[in-house]
Amino acid sequence: MKKTIYAVFILWGTCMLAQEKVSDTLDASGIKEIQEVILKSQRKKQFADKAVYTFDREALEKARYAKDLLRTLPELQLDPVANTITGTKGGTIVFLINGIEATDLQIRSVAPGEVIKVEYYDIPPARWAARADTVVNILTRSAETGSVFGADVSSALNTGFVNGSAYAGFTRGKNNLGLEYSLNLRDYHDRRVNSIYDYQLGGKHYRSDENRTDHFGYTFQNVALRYTRMVPDDYSFQVKLNTDIFSRFSKGAGQSVFTQDNSSEAHAMFKNNGSDYVIPKLDLYYSKKMGGKDEVSINVVGSHYTTNTSETAKEWITGSGMPVYDNDMVLKARQTSWVGELAHTHDFKAGKLSSGYRISRTSISNDLNNLAGYSQYSVNYLEQYFYTEFSGKADQFSYRIGAGFTNIHNKSAENTFDRWTFTPKVILGYQLKNNQSLRYTGSYSPVSPWSNALSSNVVQLAPNIVQRGNPFLESQQVFSNHLAYSFNNQYFDFNAALFYRYTDQVINQYYIQDDVLGGYALTYENGKNGQRYGIQLTGSYKPFGNSLLVVKAVITPTSETVRTSKGALIKNNFLGNYFVLSSEYKSFSLQYQFNIPVYSLSGAFLNTNENQNNIFVSYKHQNWTFSTGMYWIGMPSEYKTKSLSESLVDYRVHTQIMNNKSMFVLGISYDFSKGKKTELQRKLNNETAPAATF
Repeated sequence: MKKTIYAVFILWGTCMLAQEKVSDTLDASGIKEIQEVILKSQRKKQFADKAVYTFDREALEKARYAKDLLRTLPELQLDPVANTITGTKGGTIVFLINGIEATDLQIRSVAPGEVIKVEYYDIPPARWAARADTVVNILTRSAETGSVFGADVSSALNTGFVNGSAYAGFTRGKNNLGLEYSLNLRDYHDRRVNSIYDYQLGGKHYRSDENRTDHFGYTFQNVALRYTRMVPDDYSFQVKLNTDIFSRFSKGAGQSVFTQDNSSEAHAMFKNNGSDYVIPKLDLYYSKKMGGKDEVSINVVGSHYTTNTSETAKEWITGSGMPVYDNDMVLKARQTSWVGELAHTHDFKAGKLSSGYRISRTSISNDLNNLAGYSQYSVNYLEQYFYTEFSGKADQFSYRIGAGFTNIHNKSAENTFDRWTFTPKVILGYQLKNNQSLRYTGSYSPVSPWSNALSSNVVQLAPNIVQRGNPFLESQQVFSNHLAYSFNNQYFDFNAALFYRYTDQVINQYYIQDDVLGGYALTYENGKNGQRYGIQLTGSYKPFGNSLLVVKAVITPTSETVRTSKGALIKNNFLGNYFVLSSEYKSFSLQYQFNIPVYSLSGAFLNTNENQNNIFVSYKHQNWTFSTGMYWIGMPSEYKTKSLSESLVDYRVHTQIMNNKSMFVLGISYDFSKGKKTELQRKLNNETAPAATF
């Protein structure tokens, strides 16, 4: 593994350093100077915690909206399945427009000519660090009046695959009104699943080899209405009403061969499950400037809704009809969540001081029918976060130093967990040359168990195999280190990062002997520790110095280990990879994406990432854009899981969605804007907890 890391690092480093070095300095002191830079060339300036991008005239003329500009960043790419912008390195991204959290449709509503620059935070500021791996902030010009609207739809021709959206925005004076709607629909009737459970129990050898075909799908809709009033250099106010509407289903039937020692018998089964929820959210935001150097912001977000989840699974002996197991689970979870945050910033001559306090609370009342009978119980999750950080720059040296305290208080019928954790963070950056920099990041933070892991629910997976949560889980503590080298010029944008992540009391999923129902149970524990380290090489190459041809790549040699509570050591090595080839010529654009799936560690299992082999072509004519493409060329989307050699149960599953194989898609969109919008420079952005399902 070490030889692979060293060889790849040396190869990429040699290629990058052999290229011509071009100055990338950018004076961001005023909009006038930034506009002049935009007309000359595309630039990147690297800071300790972010990179700042501007765009040349060619990029602005080709783009339909700001979303197209984001696709040109080396670290970002278009996810063709969801039609959203994602990071080539993975992880969660939060998008902002002038500091306010923005949806994909809001990004579309920004005309390219309004974009001043884009800030790409691969090290998020303190207020977002708990829920984002990356923050992208689009800075725009503002005006007194304007309107914008658009709609798009893309659909497969021979299966249930539809992405659609529509948006509208109106600005009059200091007031702005926005409306959005989006739809993602999937309805596949040919998902093939082969799963194998192999284990020893009571001195006997058991094996269940199951083949099942599922009809499954989901529908996700979002409706949002927002009103903003902004008085420049005084105050900003926004109220946003947002509703998520979600439903999913799966109906599967199949056969299995169940073996006990040397005897086997044919089984039949069906497995049906589904869930649905409607989440209304109210988001209030107020910011007040106090003098020329201070600003105070308040943000409150709340939601209340019910999630319905059901699962029915039956297996029986084919010849006699004798039942093997009968699993019926119905869960109704009533959930109330709210988040409140107060923040203050002060500008000093030497830098900026940011401080704040955030509190979030989620209460879930569960009505549950399952294998253990009927139960009614409540859980409460409370998290508090005090933070302060100071950022500054001295010559070629830049820094951001932060400290905070995090309190996690989880309470269930079985257990109460309460812990305060000191959460420091340090970011150091040094500009080696105008187009080269070196950065170090170190942080320590707690991660609370997710609701499924803490649940006391029980469901049947196979004969003698159940799954259950663990209400006694404690939070895990994560210590992260990251050393990155960055280089860019007209042709290359390259980053090489050494990373090391140590997790104390790591949350680990594993099989145990089930003393309640017999057989084995898949559950969770707090292991001793976990480690992940390696090198991540990311970048883009423009052989002609423009967008005529762009090659993006991510290569990540990685080693990962988990030390269980009993001291067993679990190891895994993999070579993460992802590649994108794109081309733009006049009104045409083309993009090809592919990867080689690899196994990575996930609890008791090794899981492959989703395979990709996609190509797309689009043509822009005035306000219209026509697109076509093919997903998973020559192959279905597929997913593989296998248990670890240390596991009590040898489990393997191979899933293929045949409807996705060589899936041909057509799309059309229309976008129109007149005038410009006034965007709120919002400093706080929060989100309530996701729906609790199992």
